[in-house]
Amino acid sequence: MVVAGETVLPVGGEVSRPADLAAAVREIEAAERPRWVWADTRETYPALLESGARVGRCHDLALTEGLLLAYEGRHGESRTAMAAHARLRGLPVPEEAPSPPGTLFAPEPMAAEAVAEVLADQLRRVAALPEPGRFRLLVAAESAGALVAAEMTHEGMPWRKDLHDELLTGLLGPRPVHGMRPARLQALADEVAAAFGRPVNPDSVRQLVKAFKDAGVELKSTRSWELKRVEHPAVAPLLAYKELARLFSAHGWAWADQWVRGGRFRPEYVVGGVVSGRWATSGGGALQIPKVMRRVVVADEGWTLVVADAAQLEPRVLAAMAGDVGLARAAGEIDLYSALATSFGGQRDHAKIAMLSAMYGGTSGDASKLLAVMRQRFPKAYQFVEDAAKAGEEGRLVRSWLGRTSPPPSARWRELVSGPEGGRAARDRGRFTRNFVVQGTAAEWALALLAVLRGLLPEPAGLVFFQHDEVMVHCPREQAGEVVAAVQTAAAEATRLLFGDTPVRFPMEAVPVTCYADAK
Repeated sequence: MVVAGETVLPVGGEVSRPADLAAAVREIEAAERPRWVWADTRETYPALLESGARVGRCHDLALTEGLLLAYEGRHGESRTAMAAHARLRGLPVPEEAPSPPGTLFAPEPMAAEAVAEVLADQLRRVAALPEPGRFRLLVAAESAGALVAAEMTHEGMPWRKDLHDELLTGLLGPRPVHGMRPARLQALADEVAAAFGRPVNPDSVRQLVKAFKDAGVELKSTRSWELKRVEHPAVAPLLAYKELARLFSAHGWAWADQWVRGGRFRPEYVVGGVVSGRWATSGGGALQIPKVMRRVVVADEGWTLVVADAAQLEPRVLAAMAGDVGLARAAGEIDLYSALATSFGGQRDHAKIAMLSAMYGGTSGDASKLLAVMRQRFPKAYQFVEDAAKAGEEGRLVRSWLGRTSPPPSARWRELVSGPEGGRAARDRGRFTRNFVVQGTAAEWALALLAVLRGLLPEPAGLVFFQHDEVMVHCPREQAGEVVAAVQTAAAEATRLLFGDTPVRFPMEAVPVTCYADAK
């Protein structure tokens, strides 16, 4: 079924088996290269991938509905295609309940006609926006991101379980029986108890706070930064215990049993899982892989990993958005902070502090003095984030370059700003909106990069990891040069798509490595 040049995925009886559906998709892809329209990529695409079918483009109704609802100031309303259809028909809106990952259809699949109705309504709402072209790019990039997320879960990141076990054994000792601590953790726990002169569970905040109090040390928490201020013989083994315990819990043997299959790490990515548009995960912790774990990410024999990240992405985004000539000139260099240093007494660190303080609302230390320099030297960039902060403090919405919209202030916030803590609450929200406009746009640039790069990669190369401003491609060794070139091309095209003809450079350093740990 074709609607306004788009192809609606047939559901609800027209094609009953995944294999038949995949065959139909492959046939249409080969003939037409359409943009597929479906309710939710997470529900539909994984089964197509399992059946050997890939699509070039899609329009994800759920992701698009979420973007539109937020733009309309209705953040938090159900974004599912079924909810959107119910609103169109004036029917009760069903509660949003996620479908199991990897299922081909939701429990009650929408008919193609209903999908087409929701699509038509979304296209109408987008066309009525003040900047419909930008928002269409946002919808296309977000939907492309959903395809990439599903494909990365399907392909998986190379992960050597033998090296993982070897690493854990070296750090923690042999794998313990269920419910027991590894030998190294137990030894550290014994050291903590010995330092206090009595048994103390290092996993219990309550017991630790009491033990320190009995030793004459008052603690509000057992966070590492607070412990490091304390002089007590229990601190060193406790800090070591906490670090290794996190590794054991978050990326230990049980984690690998659940998330590493067939020599591949397969997390569940959530596109737009953070309000700024950054991704999250609903399982696997792909966005929190410890540096020590990178040594177990090793390319297959005869293959390589091309790892690339964008240098100083957010300051460059700010330069392009604000149209600040001076900052854009500095952002035309590979190292933006070094280029800015002359404005800050030749101190690169001072330039970095000023930029980060402007984007995140920092005021501690030398930040205030350095921000005054930035206000004088780069007035447009400074004013851009100041305006975003002022909007947040006043309870207004702010938007990214393409139109992603911040959540409105909560009822609790409105209560706070009218009370004695009102100034602090307003400033806190101002810091959020100040960064939202920059971080949200940086996320859009990264999505555009992914979408373009996905289309440039030669078969069988494929994206296997993405985190904020970093991508990883797994490819045959002989394709490494072509993939590196594709990354550079994709970065330039993403910049053009968002900002047109801009002097700002977005350098994307790409390096082929056998092991992920060698990329940094």
